[in-house]
Amino acid sequence: MHHELRKRGTGERTTERICDGLAVTVLVVVAAVTALTFRDYGLGWDDFTHAEYGGLLLHLLQSGFRDQRALGFVNLYAYGGGFDMLAAALSHVLPLDIWETRRLTGALVGILGIAATWRIGRRLGGPFAGLVAAILLATCPLYYGHMLINPKDAPFAVAMAIFLLGLVRLFQEYPQPSAASFTLAGLGLGLALGTRILAGLSVAAALVTLIFILIAEWRRLDPSLARQRLAHFLLPLLPAAVFAYCVMALVWPWGVIHPLNPIKALIYFSHFFEKPWREMFAGTPILVPDMPRNYVPQLLALKLPENFLVLAIGGLAGALIVVTRKSIAPARRAALLVLALAALFPVALTVMTRPAMYNGIRHFVFVLPPLAALGGWAAAGVIDWLRQRWRVAAPVAAIAILLAPLPAVIDMVQVHPYQYVNFNHIAGGIGGAKDRYMLDYWGLAFKQAAAELKAKLAARGETPSADHLLRMAVCGPHRPAQVELGPNVSISWDPKGADFAMTLGTYYCRTLDAPVIVDIERDGVTFARVYDIRGKTFSSLLTIPAP
Repeated sequence: MHHELRKRGTGERTTERICDGLAVTVLVVVAAVTALTFRDYGLGWDDFTHAEYGGLLLHLLQSGFRDQRALGFVNLYAYGGGFDMLAAALSHVLPLDIWETRRLTGALVGILGIAATWRIGRRLGGPFAGLVAAILLATCPLYYGHMLINPKDAPFAVAMAIFLLGLVRLFQEYPQPSAASFTLAGLGLGLALGTRILAGLSVAAALVTLIFILIAEWRRLDPSLARQRLAHFLLPLLPAAVFAYCVMALVWPWGVIHPLNPIKALIYFSHFFEKPWREMFAGTPILVPDMPRNYVPQLLALKLPENFLVLAIGGLAGALIVVTRKSIAPARRAALLVLALAALFPVALTVMTRPAMYNGIRHFVFVLPPLAALGGWAAAGVIDWLRQRWRVAAPVAAIAILLAPLPAVIDMVQVHPYQYVNFNHIAGGIGGAKDRYMLDYWGLAFKQAAAELKAKLAARGETPSADHLLRMAVCGPHRPAQVELGPNVSISWDPKGADFAMTLGTYYCRTLDAPVIVDIERDGVTFARVYDIRGKTFSSLLTIPAP
């Protein structure tokens, strides 16, 4: 008997070392791949504004709050600027330009989010659950693509993942969590609130979970003992909340210069604050305030890799079932509940309220870490079930689960560096989605288009100079086009008198009857084109199909 226990313990420790080693390997591989490829990612619509905001935030801190331009800069003052500040600071010490630094910073922050998700999954279901959670997130094109390009939504997702890791630890260690757990939760909450005030949704999830654990313990224990345990838990929350507020102040100074500013930001973002435009959804251009209730659920179903989707749904369903089982310890149920709420509540609220929705589901990247963690937990549950009933099948199933992300990885390689646009095979890939949904809404393809154009012009001996400017009409983000094309190219929306036209491959840019000299394409989908329009006349590069 003792010999069998020793063997089982040795086997479990071996499995733990293998899974943890593989999880670290995942992080190392992602770091290596991003280190080799971060320069491939072009600039989008918001890069200039965010880069300027980061510089202004640095000036604000360096000047002792005398230079207050950041506190009224466009509408970004209502967002936190931790990522932008970090990238601006790193640009002063790294041998890279500001744009390369921003891409590299995004990769580093994104890897931190994968690491946090690994630890959440591991705490929920053990080493295999953590490994699967890390793999699911790392091979999710929606997450991977945004972490390299998105200065708002991807850092917010990472901050939320850190906060959720802290919450899971707090509830698992209830009623006397460690100081490390309180610190981690405070750090994550401060970063999340300091990135986007909508992090308050996660606070609501935490409060619901706390009420749940109190009720569960009230029924299982003596009410006076349940109250004592709650008091032990709540007392250290005050210093943790103070710490969170200090972190928020560091990354979002505007949020603390007046006590009501966070409320003002919440009110500001509760209403659509821009002139409405149309985006393609399910084959129809729809005004962004009028998107249907199924917008987010439908895009999640079409953009998440199939293996991620199956495991995440299984994890959500399993977590909600476990939460109802009174035979399971309240602390364990609470850890699952807070993750399920973090993933479900924002989507459910969106379905109910129908806010303005646009740019695909970049605003919902933050639900991917809890979904990945629950998916890892579900995968570990499947393996445990098989181990108890059909032991031979367990290792086969484990290998299948670990290899299931390969199709998503192949898709990511084929669509590089536009991973964020990817659609799964249910949607028919990006080829099946091209006429039905927005693809390169970030406008990244001008980097590659400009590089190919410059190479072709150089081969023809037509390289522009200060004495001979090239005139370029552009349908898409102008400032990124200017950076990529260089100072000897003049940029305009107006194609009249232009030499070339550079357009995104999106529905609102016209297809011109002119020679195409550059065509950036993936899977039959055009991301950007450059036309030679010399000697031709076009009134506009825009076309707005009838709704």
